[in-house]
Amino acid sequence: MNKPSTHSLNDTLALMRDLRARCEWDASQTHESLRPYLIEEAHELDEAIRLEDDKLVREELGDVLLQVLFHSVLAEERGAFAFGDVAEGLITKMRGRHPHLYGDAAKEPWERMKSKDRKSIADGLPAGLPALHRAHRLQDRAAGVGFDWPNVDGPAEKVEEELGEVRAELEKSPPPKPGTPPILDERHYGLEAELGDLLFAVVNLCRKAGVHSSIALDKANAKFERRFQRIEMMARERGIDVPHAGLEKLDALWEEAKTEESAR
Repeated sequence: MNKPSTHSLNDTLALMRDLRARCEWDASQTHESLRPYLIEEAHELDEAIRLEDDKLVREELGDVLLQVLFHSVLAEERGAFAFGDVAEGLITKMRGRHPHLYGDAAKEPWERMKSKDRKSIADGLPAGLPALHRAHRLQDRAAGVGFDWPNVDGPAEKVEEELGEVRAELEKSPPPKPGTPPILDERHYGLEAELGDLLFAVVNLCRKAGVHSSIALDKANAKFERRFQRIEMMARERGIDVPHAGLEKLDALWEEAKTEESAR
């Protein structure tokens, strides 16, 4: 465990104000110009957490904090609000969302409490939120007001139902041959709609099972990437031309890569 630092949040705030006063680049920034950095830093923190690298997590948390401080100081300079207002708003909100801890009210589900401040299910969800994450949040919000399955059985059956509808649609409109563009007619849009319903149902099954679909897919992507890279390595070692090897040979290499990984 590292020795606790003597620096405080006030020190970081003072540093940010100093940078705004004396650094040409920092002084030129605006809320708008900083938007890409906030998104980038959030992704870098997410990657550090995925890698389970504590040193990197600490560094990236600092970079995210820098963005919070930067926007707070910019607002302070405009007379809009100060960092203390941000902190006050957070404390007020969190105490309000935990009435059983900071008051004498009964404990309520998080989404049910938040729904009292919304006019509709989509209020407050950013337009740029990734589709998989947006589906999860919409379902969370619906569940918060009682629109939810009692257990995983319902979502599992829904996935099977939607898969059946996708298969029926595929029979009506077979997919295009590899390398040819899809025919954008009613059949294409029907298949697209059914596949969308299937994806949405799978997200709901993940949510009800206590798994976040975007994290599950991220790990599945990493696993596929790792195994396919092993296929490529084995193919090079054995003089196999991957693009012309054929499915049977590649599938055999895939199973070999899976066996190696399981053994490790």
